Amino acid sequence: MLESLSTVQQAAREFLSELKTRRGYSPHTVRAYENDLKSWLEDLNTRGVKSLKELQDECEPFFVRSYLSKLYSDLEKTSLSRRLSAIRSFLKFLRSRDLINRDIGSLIPSPKVSRSLPRFLKIEEVMELIHAPDCTKQLGKRDRAIFELIYGCGVRVSEAVALNIGDVDLEDLWVRVLGKGSKERTVPFGPPAVSAIQDYLDSRGANYRDKNYSSVPLFTNFRGTRLTVRSVARILNKHLLRIASTKTLSPHGLRHSFATHLLAAGADLRTIQELLGHARLSTTQRYTHVDLGTLFDEYREAHPLNKK
Repeated sequence: MLESLSTVQQAAREFLSELKTRRGYSPHTVRAYENDLKSWLEDLNTRGVKSLKELQDECEPFFVRSYLSKLYSDLEKTSLSRRLSAIRSFLKFLRSRDLINRDIGSLIPSPKVSRSLPRFLKIEEVMELIHAPDCTKQLGKRDRAIFELIYGCGVRVSEAVALNIGDVDLEDLWVRVLGKGSKERTVPFGPPAVSAIQDYLDSRGANYRDKNYSSVPLFTNFRGTRLTVRSVARILNKHLLRIASTKTLSPHGLRHSFATHLLAAGADLRTIQELLGHARLSTTQRYTHVDLGTLFDEYREAHPLNKK
């Protein structure tokens, strides 16, 4: 198959196919790679570079740098970095398959990106949010179950909405999660999440012990179909408006709150990494900076010399 590839466009399609089938990337991630590569391939096309031979013979680091420089005024550094990452991955793929004889992507430095700290809620704000839904109604019970699960075990929102009833063990208090790259992990959660999920399932008439329900979506909308990440964002924003100390927060903020509160309570960073499903410890280490900021805030509020 690879031997028959001659154009850059054909190779790009093969690369995207590999991301989806062999590497297990999510459809959302594959689309992001596709959009980023499409832009660069259009730029190559304007330079007359269409075949893999032309890419090998003529493409220099300057080609990529000049392409990125044209986007500098229109894109954030994070977006530029993502574009470069997609180009590097594609060139690395071509080199690993001997479709080109050198990988110029490794010669191009990444733009320096200042990483923003994760936004999170204080413990009392999380408690206020969890108790905001009206649990006399089924959808209110669902919303509380979502909040309890995400905050209770730190799963990604995309992981939470992908769960089926059979993925949750309410007796041994764990959930089986399929994370990024189709990597499966088992994450524990506590009694509050068990109670909320059980209450919600009972309101649906769904018995988690019944094998007929094992492949049924855990969280559904009023039509009975699986919730989406965007739906959870709307649910979160709706309840954030109801609580006293409102702030802008993405659904990921509950996951950030989970990690930050665990770290503040003395949990080991490696343990938090495993619970969150991070491939690199450096990703988890962002929460050490968050916790340091919290420490300063609490110092300023509590120390008597800072009070007038």
